[in-house]
Amino acid sequence: MGGNQGVLVIGGGIAGEQASLDLADQGFTVYLVERNPSIGGRMAQLDKTFPTMDCASCIGTPKMVEVGMHPNIKLLTYSEIKEISRVGKKFKVKVLRKPRYVDETKCIGCGICAQNCPIEVPNEFDERLGLRKAIYVPFPQAVPLIYTIDKDNCIECGLCEKICGAKAIDHNQKPEEVELEVGAIIVATGYNLFDSRKKEEYGYGIYDNVITALALERLLSASGPAGGHVLRPSDGKIPKRVAFLQCVGSRDERVGIQYCSRVCCMYATKEAELIKEHVPDAEVTIFYMDIRAFGKGYEEFYRRAEKEYGIKYVKGRVAEILEDPVTKNLFIRAENMESNELVEEEVDMVILCAGIVPALTDEMRKVLPVPVDDDGFITPLHPKIDPVTTSLEGVFTAGVAEGPKDIPDTVAQASAAAMKASIIAKG
Repeated sequence: MGGNQGVLVIGGGIAGEQASLDLADQGFTVYLVERNPSIGGRMAQLDKTFPTMDCASCIGTPKMVEVGMHPNIKLLTYSEIKEISRVGKKFKVKVLRKPRYVDETKCIGCGICAQNCPIEVPNEFDERLGLRKAIYVPFPQAVPLIYTIDKDNCIECGLCEKICGAKAIDHNQKPEEVELEVGAIIVATGYNLFDSRKKEEYGYGIYDNVITALALERLLSASGPAGGHVLRPSDGKIPKRVAFLQCVGSRDERVGIQYCSRVCCMYATKEAELIKEHVPDAEVTIFYMDIRAFGKGYEEFYRRAEKEYGIKYVKGRVAEILEDPVTKNLFIRAENMESNELVEEEVDMVILCAGIVPALTDEMRKVLPVPVDDDGFITPLHPKIDPVTTSLEGVFTAGVAEGPKDIPDTVAQASAAAMKASIIAKG
């Protein structure tokens, strides 16, 4: 297979990882480009996965390590695609590697630099609930396990340089442009979460104890800012009354998003069960529009939450949330659509189940003009019989870049995209 052309995979989440491994195992050289310092994507932030409640890290970390160690995968993390042009049947790609200010060939990931760094800033990986240093890795299992200096917050004290036994600190690093030639491209750019601040009536960003479901994942994680304990942000106390709000930024014409994000019903149920496991006497309520349990074992998962865990489901949208400024408790006002009654409930913490929005930016689409639908997700040639091929010859897509989906569907689609790309990239 020496005549095979390389393949570019854009995005290092679970879709990009799976596609890269499938191609690399066939003998293709894969260039995996990820804009963050580590691969792993959103799955790396999760505590458990539904409906099996498997440890997300136990599944994701071995795959990340396999990607990092595969001889046919060239990892280009902390990098961005700057230009893509077609030359015949091949693509010329320019990638900008941003400076880490740490020599990747010397850093051994020991962490002594971070332990002694005097600067602490909110950690984006922990949804800003925890802190990281100005020299950091996003999370302990990061691949590659190479530290990065955040120049926006670094005070240039020089302490990391003095203490680094490997002599890996290099404050003079410059951006580096890398040119690649590939035969096919897979776009696996993943997703972001809807900005819940746009729903002002819910008080996100205003009330301390209104957080997103992804932030709760980080609290539940043993490697997270609370060490795996359910604690409310305002006072660090264990919440005994918790409410989940579904469809925040999904199926809501007022914010311009009419589609269903598919995974929110199940991840809310998963997190509700986890709260009950951590705090058995907690009262947990889920306010929902419809329960959409579409996958294998999902309906049983939902029924178990209701019957075995005693989780209360209330059909109805929440109108507003108010805060008691003294106790920081929250008052939910909603309508129970089944009983046609107004509901007012006092809780200790509210979890907003934010919907999924595409992470593919307008800037990225200028570089690679893949077609997108009205919601910003990549449009395949045919959503039923060819959901991974785009109208650009040699360009394929996988995962949530194409539309909202869960982890099993994402992995299956990534393998399909890899197979399609392998046909094009064969020399």
